[in-house]
Amino acid sequence: MTQASETPGASGVPGTSGVPGPPEAPAGPGAAPRPHPRHALAPLLSSAVRLSIVAALAATEKADFGYVRDLVEITDSALSKQVSRLEEAGWVTVEKGQIGRRPRTWLRLTGEGTAAYRRHLAALAAIAGPLS
Repeated sequence: MTQASETPGASGVPGTSGVPGPPEAPAGPGAAPRPHPRHALAPLLSSAVRLSIVAALAATEKADFGYVRDLVEITDSALSKQVSRLEEAGWVTVEKGQIGRRPRTWLRLTGEGTAAYRRHLAALAAIAGPLS
């Protein structure tokens, strides 16, 4: 009878299934195992609301405050509070202006915010593994 560790997995290597397993053993004396992907998660994006705001902004160059508010389904004050936290981190910029006589506020994800969002998504994907 063939054991599972002897059959090739999705990667073609015996004993693998293409699903990331536990950290590998150290390569030699003093070598540390790979850290778990959860360590790459951005704590600021642990809030579903902030994650939703960043995701909305990642899809566009800049977005109107009201558009983001409606898309994420939160109040003006809740969006303002969360945007302030993201702005303090340097991940979002806020631009105020007018269209005609109406004041407008636009939100933009910075390069640093985009990089943090991508790292966060990569860490989530590494944690979840393939969905096949």
